[in-house]
Amino acid sequence: MNGLHTLYTSDVLPRVLPVVAGVLGAGGLAAACLPARVAMRRELRRRWLTATGAALLFLGAMFLHELGATALVWLLGLITVGEYARTARLGRGERAVLRTAVVLLPLLALLTRRHLADALDLPAFAFLTVAGVLPAVLSGDTARGGERAARTVFGLLWIPVALTGLVVLDGTAVAVGVAVAFGGAGAWCGGMLLRPLGGTLARPLSPHTPTRTWGGVLGAGMAVAAGLEAAGAFTVTLWAAVLAGSVAGDLLASTLRREAGVREAGGKDAGTWLPGFGGLLDRIGPLLLALPAAMAVTL
Repeated sequence: MNGLHTLYTSDVLPRVLPVVAGVLGAGGLAAACLPARVAMRRELRRRWLTATGAALLFLGAMFLHELGATALVWLLGLITVGEYARTARLGRGERAVLRTAVVLLPLLALLTRRHLADALDLPAFAFLTVAGVLPAVLSGDTARGGERAARTVFGLLWIPVALTGLVVLDGTAVAVGVAVAFGGAGAWCGGMLLRPLGGTLARPLSPHTPTRTWGGVLGAGMAVAAGLEAAGAFTVTLWAAVLAGSVAGDLLASTLRREAGVREAGGKDAGTWLPGFGGLLDRIGPLLLALPAAMAVTL
């Protein structure tokens, strides 16, 4: 376990529920009290409603342990691979491979008693790679075949494999999910509050993501630490892994959107059905790298 103790959902949920409820309650009260002249009032209220619904869904599913986590992976994964396939312009064959992996990988992890290392050994990785490549190869697409194959294999690792961490990490998955959600709010607050100070804190992490600043990373770091501490899961190693994964995951999702020509809040090619956030891929992008990072330091 690399020096980290095992966390169980039954122990973590009683710790995080009052904290999450308090944070959401305070956020809802603040959004409700905003004066009408505040330009972002409606947007902040929409985001609060979406965040509340997401928290109820996530914590409710994890309350049901492995079966709830598996159902959550299916729900999130099937929607997300659809959005990713549209953004990456993948065909029906690639979509079928991604959807099949979303359904089978969490079941495979359950059958191997939640040990992802056993579920995804070398033969399994080889099978995933071949399955991801076959649709593009068999289609005879000489214009985009290589690109489609690479994007499909990447999508298999980025979405189905990563989300299977919700099944194999048990209570740590709850801690990571809460920490990532807190980190997103902390990044937004840190970026907004610290940008006027200028200097390094106002500097973008990437030339193509001007709203992601080092001030936001500072805010995310403090919020991720608070989320892990609330779950009783804080260690420097796990904190660093979740923070790095969530920041990199957010940048990756933003990069893919921009490459595909999708607007920042999630255009029609990425999804627009989550009020205030765009598509589901826009929302859980940080989680899709935070979960593998957490698995790397805990399994």
